[in-house]
Amino acid sequence: MDFILTTNAITKQYGSYKACNEVSIHVERGDIYGLIGRNGAGKTTLMKMIGGLAHPTSGSFEVRGRNGETTSQMLPKIGILIEAPGLYPNMTAFQNLKTKAIALGIKDDEFLRGLLKEVGLENTAKKKAKQFSLGMKQRLGIAMALVSQPELLILDEPINGLDPQGIAEMRQILHHLSVDRGITILISSHILDELSKVATRFGIIHEGRLLEEASKDELLSRCNERLELRTSDMSRTLDILHTMGFSKLEVADDKIKIFERLNEGGAITVALAKENIMTNEISRKSEELEDYYFQLTGGQKND
Repeated sequence: MDFILTTNAITKQYGSYKACNEVSIHVERGDIYGLIGRNGAGKTTLMKMIGGLAHPTSGSFEVRGRNGETTSQMLPKIGILIEAPGLYPNMTAFQNLKTKAIALGIKDDEFLRGLLKEVGLENTAKKKAKQFSLGMKQRLGIAMALVSQPELLILDEPINGLDPQGIAEMRQILHHLSVDRGITILISSHILDELSKVATRFGIIHEGRLLEEASKDELLSRCNERLELRTSDMSRTLDILHTMGFSKLEVADDKIKIFERLNEGGAITVALAKENIMTNEISRKSEELEDYYFQLTGGQKND
C-alpha cells in the first residue's frame, strides 16, 4: 500500500495525562481520512504533532516514508488548518494569501487567484477578512494551507459551526481537492454524519486511543446496512424470501429487514410481483455512524 502518512504508537503526555496514547494510523495516498471522536478525544493533539506544532512524548510519524519529526523538508508537503485560521482581519483574502506567499518565496499572483477560485472566494474583491462569515474564513484558511502546494492537507473540525450551506460548500471543496487535485486529506470532526459523506477511510479515536481503523465500506457494513421492505402481504413475502435463499432477516416496525445480498432489491420486487404482492416500500438503510461510534465507545447518544 502507498501510505503517505503513518504514525507509530505516537503519544503526547501532559503530566500523568495522555492526550494521545500510542496512536498508530495509516493514511493512504489519495485518502480523505476522517478522524472520528468527541471533543477532547485526542484528534487535535494528534494533528498538531503531525503538523509540527507539538512534540511527541514518545512514538513517531512518517510522511512519504521519512521520519516527519526530523525531516524539515516534509513540513512544506503538509498544509494545516487547526482551530481558527490565522488571518489578518484588515486584509483582503488576496492580501492574506500574498503575505504567506511572500514568506514562502512565491511570487505568482495568478496561482494565488487560482486558489481563491478553488475555494469560492474569487469575488471577494476588497472585502476585508474581518467582514467574512465563518464559512468564508474557513475557506480562506484552506486556501492559506494550499499556498505551499502540499501533498497532505490536515483540517481540524473545518465544518464546526457552519450552517448547512457552508457545510455543503466545504464538502464540495474537499471533493475537488481530493479527486481533481489528488491531495490527501486528514480531517477531523465530531459531526459524524457529515464526515461519513466525504471520508473514504476512518480512524475512531476515544480518550486518546485509536479504537479502530476501517474503510468507508467496512465501516458501513458494521453499521448494520440493510434493505427495509414493506409489502401488501408480509407473511407471504417472508415465505418468498426464504425460497429465494435469504436467511439473514428480521421483522420489526412493520418492516422486513434484510441483512444480505443488498444489491438484489430489484430481483425481490420482481419475485413479489409475480405472486401479486405489492411492494409498498423498499429502501437501503444503515445505522447512523454516530450510533455505531457510541456503541463502540460505550457512550450514549445525545437526544
